[in-house]
Order: sequence, then structure tokens, then C-alpha cells
Amino acid sequence: MSAQDGAAPSPSDMVTLVITTSPTPSMPSTDLISDILASFKLHCPVLLLCRVIVVFDTYDRIGEFMRLKKGQITAEGARAVELYKANVKDLILNEWYPKAEDISQVFVQGRGLAEYGSPKIVENQIELSTLQTNDRRVTFIEPTGRLGFGLAVRSALRMVETPYVWVQQHDWPLARGIPLSSLVEVMQTSEAEGSVPVKYICLPAIRMLSYATSAHVVPFPALRALTAELKRDFPTSQPDATVPLTPLFFWHDKPHVASTAHYLARVFPSRLAIARGDFIEDSIGQRARMQMKEGNWVKWACWLYCPGDSKEVCLQHRHGRRWKGVEAEMQTRALYAEMRSGRSSPLPEP
Repeated sequence: MSAQDGAAPSPSDMVTLVITTSPTPSMPSTDLISDILASFKLHCPVLLLCRVIVVFDTYDRIGEFMRLKKGQITAEGARAVELYKANVKDLILNEWYPKAEDISQVFVQGRGLAEYGSPKIVENQIELSTLQTNDRRVTFIEPTGRLGFGLAVRSALRMVETPYVWVQQHDWPLARGIPLSSLVEVMQTSEAEGSVPVKYICLPAIRMLSYATSAHVVPFPALRALTAELKRDFPTSQPDATVPLTPLFFWHDKPHVASTAHYLARVFPSRLAIARGDFIEDSIGQRARMQMKEGNWVKWACWLYCPGDSKEVCLQHRHGRRWKGVEAEMQTRALYAEMRSGRSSPLPEP
């Protein structure tokens, strides 16, 4: 239902939440995911009513040291991965099915493939196992080998049944209220009216503040012109409620809402689009920016949500590869405080 119909669409019917997670030093603790869910409750509770797909990315090999960026984990870490997956499944199921009678869902098991690179190389594919509740509200995807963020997102998108998707990395909790109903309404209205396209809306982190007047835009005449032409407050069906957006000249991996069909067509048109282990922004994002600088912004139709005149942060970053959990974080802070206190104390008298 569009703004013209007098009511905003229900995000729970229009949006699927995709959460990607991978091995971290904080496992088997679910602190990262718990933090994400807590931020949803506080800043965008309707997300917890949407369908959710959780992709558990994994490691390639076991070694003496943990090198997460290279897909290497220790034997102890490998055991923690299995515990972590079980803990996250319990966390998600208890959140999506808070009543004891609801959590006794029948699970449907499935299998799939994540293909990449040349189809002539048989090894260029990773087997996936899926577990889905019979009402399809909760889905878990587990690959047998490391996917990387890009292939993890594509694997989830192939199971999405809604027209829009919210993509969420495990270490980017929300920091302010997000009007998801209004964001979806703006995207849906743009499609219905054939006006300026809104296919992707990214949430701003601290380095994206004042984006419209930043070095990402100002030095490039074409991008300045597009910003001047398109930046606006989009109306919604809610009285006095508008959605401030500015054109974004990049495809970020940070939490974002996007058209499912657009995502598949633009980012993943074929198995050659992205390599195993790659992030979308490191490959597709750079290509998209080059095309936008050449004047082809409409092809990507990327926007940045910019509340508070582009001065309000919507996201925090937990640095998942380094973050060791709430308890470890508190211990580290206490140690630093003790060290600072020791340095500032007067020297004992001789």
C-alpha cells in the first residue's frame, strides 16, 4: 500500500531481515547478536516482526593462530563456532517465538549451493544447509566452507520472499530511531509513480555525516549536480512525517534497506559478480561509484538516510573481528582505568 492509499505498508509483510555473522573472538557468547536485537527493540521494534534469515559464515581451516580475515581459526575457536551457532539459534527462536507453545515449530531442512567464479571449475561452489520454521518466519543458513559477506548475502537473498530486504552485519547496532515503515513507503511510492528511483537506503555511521558536502561529493561536478537536484525530504502518508535522503555514490555493506529484485539484478547478476571471501563494497561498491561518477547514478539508485540535517548518527560499530564480548570489554576498561590511576598517583616518599 502506498502513500496514495492513505496508509503506509506494514514492514513485517514487506521486509525480510538478513543477519550475517561469522567467527569472532567473542564466541561462543552471543553478545554481538544480542546487542543488535536490543538496538532493534529500542530503535526499530518492527524489525522483530519481520521474517529473519541468519547466515552463519564459517572458517576454511584450523591453525595455530586465529586469522579471521584469512579464514583461519584455532581448534578451540572451531569448538566455539559450533556452540555459538547453537546459542544464536536459541536466541533468535526465543525472540521470534516468545511463547513456549510457538517455539515448538516444525523445522524444514534443505540444501543449496553458493556458486562463484567460472562454472568450468567444479570446486567453485560451496554446499549450504538450511533450516527453516514451517511458517518461514525464521531461516538459518550454514555453509560447509567460508563464503565471505558477499556470497552470504546472495545466499540469503535467494530465499527472500518479500520485495524489500534489510541487510544487517553482526557488529553494527542501531544508535537512533529508524522509521522503517516510512523508508519502505518512499521506496514503494517511487516504484509506483515511476519518479526518481529509490532502490537502496543506507544508514549513516559517524564517517558519513554531512555526506552531501563531503569530499566524497564536492570535488566531482557530476555528483554535486546530482546532489543539488535530488537531495530532498520525501513525503509520506503520515502527517508531518518526511524522509530526508541524499544521493549516495557508493554501495555500502553497512546496514541498509534495499529492493530485493534490484539487489539481485545489480549486485549479483551472475556467479562471476563477486569472488568468495569478498565484501560487496570492496568490489561492486567501487565499480558502482565509478559508474555514478560517469553519470550513471540511476542504474544504482543509492540513497543515504540523513536525519537531523545530516548530523545524526544511526549506527555504532563493535569491530567484530577484535571485540571479545561485554565481559572482556569491561575487564579491559577496568585495566586501563587502573593503569591511568597508577600513572596519575603521586610517587611514594623515599
